[in-house]
Amino acid sequence: MSPPPSPGESGGPALELLVHGVGGATPQEMLGDARTVRITGDETAAVYRRADDTDAEAHPQETRESPVPEAYVWSNLTSGNSARALWLLLLPFMVVNLAHWMLPSGRGGVRTVRLYGVLVRLVALSLTVLLVAAACEVALDLTAWQCAGSPGCSDGKSWLGFLAAAHGGWWAQPGRRLAAAALVPTALTALLWYLSNRTWSAYESQQPLGDDARAAAAGEPGEAGDTDAGDIEAGEGGRPALGRPGFWYGRRLVARLRAAHTAAGFLTVAAALTVATAAFDRRSSATLLEAIGWLLQATLLVAAAVVVWVVCRRGRTETRLDEELDRAVVTLLPGGALTLLALSAVYAAWSRPGWRSGGTLPGDRAFGILTLAQLALVVVLAAVAMAMYRRAPHTRTALRGLGGPAVALLACALGGVMTGGVAQRVADWLDGPGTPGMGRTSSITGPPVLLSWQASVIPVLLFLLLLPIAYYALRTVRREHRIARTLMTDYPGEKPDTVRTRQIAGVRARAQLTDAAPPFVGIVSAATLLLGAGALVGSWLSDEVPGRAADTAPGFIASAADAVQAAGSWLVGLGFILFVALGRRAYRDASARRSVGILWDVGTFWPRAAHPFAPPCYAERAVPDLTWRMFTWTDLTGGRLVISGHSQGSVLAAAAVWQLPARTRRRVALLTYGSPLERLYGRWFPAYFGPDCLDGLHGEVPCWRNLWRATDPIGGWVMRGGDIDRGPLLDPVAYGRTREHPLPDPVLGHSDYQADPAFAEERTALLDRLTATVPRQTPHRAPARPGAEDPAAGRVRAVRADPPGTAD
Repeated sequence: MSPPPSPGESGGPALELLVHGVGGATPQEMLGDARTVRITGDETAAVYRRADDTDAEAHPQETRESPVPEAYVWSNLTSGNSARALWLLLLPFMVVNLAHWMLPSGRGGVRTVRLYGVLVRLVALSLTVLLVAAACEVALDLTAWQCAGSPGCSDGKSWLGFLAAAHGGWWAQPGRRLAAAALVPTALTALLWYLSNRTWSAYESQQPLGDDARAAAAGEPGEAGDTDAGDIEAGEGGRPALGRPGFWYGRRLVARLRAAHTAAGFLTVAAALTVATAAFDRRSSATLLEAIGWLLQATLLVAAAVVVWVVCRRGRTETRLDEELDRAVVTLLPGGALTLLALSAVYAAWSRPGWRSGGTLPGDRAFGILTLAQLALVVVLAAVAMAMYRRAPHTRTALRGLGGPAVALLACALGGVMTGGVAQRVADWLDGPGTPGMGRTSSITGPPVLLSWQASVIPVLLFLLLLPIAYYALRTVRREHRIARTLMTDYPGEKPDTVRTRQIAGVRARAQLTDAAPPFVGIVSAATLLLGAGALVGSWLSDEVPGRAADTAPGFIASAADAVQAAGSWLVGLGFILFVALGRRAYRDASARRSVGILWDVGTFWPRAAHPFAPPCYAERAVPDLTWRMFTWTDLTGGRLVISGHSQGSVLAAAAVWQLPARTRRRVALLTYGSPLERLYGRWFPAYFGPDCLDGLHGEVPCWRNLWRATDPIGGWVMRGGDIDRGPLLDPVAYGRTREHPLPDPVLGHSDYQADPAFAEERTALLDRLTATVPRQTPHRAPARPGAEDPAAGRVRAVRADPPGTAD
């Protein structure tokens, strides 16, 4: 793609800093030149220039006519080496971390905001326990307890021979089998710790723009407000949340949460060992072992309470760079939990000649208790979110403030499906031709019945979702027809073509499906809540899988129960196979790994404030990179800078501009295109990108223009009725074949905004406005206060289409 045209004449050096969006781009593509040079950065993220522009600042007379283009390439932050395919395992953790940032507003009071954060962190902790408990279910219950203890299951499995009860030997006792199998969930917990610690060193430890740099750029009113907001997770007063010095520096909190979640994983494995062993000791005459069992269980409860206290005790510190580390917590908590796990393994492995395994592993009710706790936490979270929304309601807020609780519930459901799917697939594989839980044909009892009930509600959920899907499909068709009737008014003088008209109208209509996401997510969450509660009640009342529980029911109900159980098991198995296949392909194929990276581009923008095992926040590297580059370049040259962000790059650009000192912000213009700032982030994260926040950013960066298209399913307007937006831009530019466009123009949608003439016009206008408002100065000297600004230049031919967010 060729670089955009040069802007008009202006004074002083000028720089255009390009930031790509989701999916990434190469510096050659962004700069339109095959010869590029890395100016600063590393293999993970760097700034590039054309080879001819490496020393452009040394020749200002040659660059005054046009800005020097630079490309910030950050795609390797989300789609790099093969090990990142393992991030697929962390999907529920990423989703629950998003819920933390979806609080309705920062005006709910300090205590309410902190309560919201505590509740989300507790939901996140429950997901860690759920994942490790599922690993315990597979390794300890299904494999070591049930299959190794059943000759019908262990026969023919040579890899299980040394644990099989029928073969005798030292490992044949149930406790020793459990102790050996505990290595699997322990290794899983250690792997999660390793992934979190490795990414923490590369991401959270990156220094934002420091206090020294801010102090050097200070000297005008408003800069001192950076430290007046109060040590809360969001709220009023001082700088906006994204402008606080410590917002993109979560080193201390991630370390604390990682220690707590690692300890929770080890304690879950220790509890699985201790509860099962102590249950036998209470039935036997071994008084000493029974006393040890009670002591271990009491110690585990105390340790669990400490973990919960650590999770609830401290949130994020944003008003300053918190360099401290809670070394006692970071070291002693996981170390103490691992010591308890080792003691539990020794206790379980102690010789008990009369112990025999049968049925399910004692303690299988833990899944039901965990599910009940998750549902209760989500309900309380919803009540808190509703109270916060009532204090600062806004019609554009997704789900009237319930976006966070809805997403937290979906994270729990996703975790349940993933863990339950693994348990059911392993049980089916171990049992061979039998069906676990369905009677005498099975050689093993199978996983807890709750997991079968949860899988059985999946077909019901999919059936219920057919109604809203059909509704939105019908509404899209109606909108397409309405757009098609008026489309030719955007292309006067063109000869109508039915196929071409339907193509353009269809793209515009489908682009507006993005605005239907909030109600659809609400429907899915409500159905998930009701069906999940029903599955929990059904499993507790019947203590049987759905097919067995409905044996005495009328024929239609019994057949329906068998059908949903079989379909649910099949769907869970299919999902598990697809998940493994995607992970394997992403591990081997760079293009597939980049496709996975697109998902992380959207989901991992936010810091790890709720779950330390979530994929790392790339913005904690990208935002400081951009901030440092803008600050140092303007400080060294005294020039003007346009930061130009596409798609997710526009969100990074806005976040970086928020972090700049006021003096630097006056020399920076913001050009966004295909931007989800309002359409996605403003609706789902109103406390950080809501109307007040974006209006405040516009007040701090008056030189801001935003381009959007009606065919774009991601980008949209930023401030309706303001002077920021230019659009909707005409797409395609030409309806049919013309002298200027002899071949059919594609419908660009979300891509290639720089090819539109409006891009170069707005960039030139922004540089001219910076020239008018910021006088020429000698580098390193404080600039004069800006004067009155000219109105934004540029107009666009109106496109007749519903703007994003317009309902029928």
